[in-house]
Amino acid sequence: ATMTTVAPPRAALIKTPAWARRRRFDRVRRGSDRGSDSRRRSPVASASSSSDRSNLAASNLRELLAGDEILRAPCAHDALTAALIERAGFKVGFMSGFCVSAARLAMPDAGLISYGEMEDVGRHITQATSRGFPFIGDADDGYGNAMNAKRTVRGYARAGFAGILMEDQLAPKACGHTKPRCLGRDEAVARVRAVCDERDEGPNGDIVVFARSDSRSAMDSLDEALWRVAAFADAGADALFVDALRTKDELKAFCKVAPGVPKMANMLEGGGRTPICSPEELQDMGFSVVAYPLTVLGAYVNATERVLREIKEDGYPDESKLPTFESLKATCGFPGYYADAERYDVTSGK
Repeated sequence: ATMTTVAPPRAALIKTPAWARRRRFDRVRRGSDRGSDSRRRSPVASASSSSDRSNLAASNLRELLAGDEILRAPCAHDALTAALIERAGFKVGFMSGFCVSAARLAMPDAGLISYGEMEDVGRHITQATSRGFPFIGDADDGYGNAMNAKRTVRGYARAGFAGILMEDQLAPKACGHTKPRCLGRDEAVARVRAVCDERDEGPNGDIVVFARSDSRSAMDSLDEALWRVAAFADAGADALFVDALRTKDELKAFCKVAPGVPKMANMLEGGGRTPICSPEELQDMGFSVVAYPLTVLGAYVNATERVLREIKEDGYPDESKLPTFESLKATCGFPGYYADAERYDVTSGK
């Protein structure tokens, strides 16, 4: 079925579907004894009263989302870029599916990379950063139906992610600034419900759910995108994202949906559909997070092409634009490795 016969509701008149209203009523009724009237967790709420469901990185991310400062989240595509993000002083990082597909496969962000490959990169990313450092993992379309999406959440929590971003696209998915296609409303919201159920009930503990809609591009409709993220919030999402918003007015309209639920923006330099805004401007609009999905990958590609061109044309690269060997060894962890290895050296007579 298409959405062309009935115009989607205006943002100011967004209505929750009947089944979602019933779920909200049931949650309120069940939660009255617990002092809770919402399925969505408070950004600063502990992962669970049970210690076996704790996730320090998720708890740290919830605390950051509840703060007054917008979070700047550069995107990593491997363990080294993740370590560099933390070393540069950022408070949170993001694993980009576009970047992982490019770096690991040299292929486009078009549904070609698998769940297993993404989880593997994510595990290396979280192990390359300090315990509790929050990384949000791009989970694309969940790699299948609602049950696949639940398995993806379970794996990402096990891998050590603080948060997970999942979108409402049909397979094969596509970069939201290209040619995405979206699920119907009911199936899209059901996917978010499944993800939130796994967050709350799964064996691997808490994880912050970022629910994303690509319907602004797929259906060429801002109203549809706003309806969807409002429904995602009601289904339990912790944070919201609409990809490829086209104007500052659209960014502001998004921030008015589901008050109190953190919003994420992304800044795609070099020709993305969303206008480039400063973090301060985005914070004034109401955003809690700004991601930089292609910045690090773009810098890597430019630097690599430049140095390869210098070697090909000049026979030797410009050393002034390269790190020293000592600096590179330090970045890769050699000093710490050698210091630790001395503790087990049985040949030094100590």
